[in-house]
Amino acid sequence: MLIDNHNRKINYLRLAVTDRCNLRCNYCMPSEGINFAKNDKLFTIEELVKLSEIVVSQGIDKIRITGGEPFVRKDLMVLLRKLAALNGLNDISITTNATLIGPHIAELKELGITNVNVSLDAINKQTFNKITRRDTYDTVHSNLIKLITEGFNVRINFIVLDNQNTEDIIPILELMKHYNVSIRFLEEMPFNGGSKEFSTIKWNYKSIFNHIKTTFPKIEKLESPATSTSINYKIKGHKSTFGLIPSFSRTFCSSCNRLRISATGDIITCLYAKPSANLRAILREGNSDESVKEQILKAVGSRAKTGFEAQEKYDGIFSNSMTSIGG
Repeated sequence: MLIDNHNRKINYLRLAVTDRCNLRCNYCMPSEGINFAKNDKLFTIEELVKLSEIVVSQGIDKIRITGGEPFVRKDLMVLLRKLAALNGLNDISITTNATLIGPHIAELKELGITNVNVSLDAINKQTFNKITRRDTYDTVHSNLIKLITEGFNVRINFIVLDNQNTEDIIPILELMKHYNVSIRFLEEMPFNGGSKEFSTIKWNYKSIFNHIKTTFPKIEKLESPATSTSINYKIKGHKSTFGLIPSFSRTFCSSCNRLRISATGDIITCLYAKPSANLRAILREGNSDESVKEQILKAVGSRAKTGFEAQEKYDGIFSNSMTSIGG
């Protein structure tokens, strides 16, 4: 079991399999993209399997596969098949933009990998194209509906962007009210490859809630797990639910159970924290499993108490792109 220096149990790993993405969302990176890592700096599938076995032996029982866009990796399903057979791993989840997942939906269901988060920041096609700088809305929408109708546990991640997509907040709730799906509205964070800097936001989680409540006054607050990053609600008459994630306000740090490992091997104990040891390098140097475990224990044992504390110790943090951090 992994316990950090603030007595928080760490049982959830967000494992990035690539830093590449086929979209160019304007809140994530510049239009020309970022300096993506060379292939030899990324984990191989064998290394990802080995690393997963090690962290599960330390008490990680949930792994979320992230990127970049995970399905950009043509060998991703090889990893997912291995993870599905890994004893002690109770929950395999995926975060995707849903552009490339379509051909794999049937096999994912067979493997029991049914927890899928879909990034969708607009339901107006023109707004979607403007944000993502790509014309893939029809594919995303089609795959999203297929995932929902196939019985996947789907959560839609909608990052609220001032002067860009706030007019879609109410329509997406209306559109999804007949589906068993959760729409999670996230505060914008300044991890955009240095293309935009800000220290405050207009659309924090309280503003988002008040905006929703103006149209839907009959809202019930739901019970959420202690480690949940979202504050969850249900609108009367809706089959769907919605959540608010204070990713910029950082109100959930006291119960954080997450660890991140980037696609290039960096251990990241908080989105706002500086990466610590590089596990890819340790694996390739031929060190034992114990060496990897030792570095993970070291990182977990020196976590910042909050995201604000982590940020104070990391100059230049916002020059990073979310795609390189691992979502």
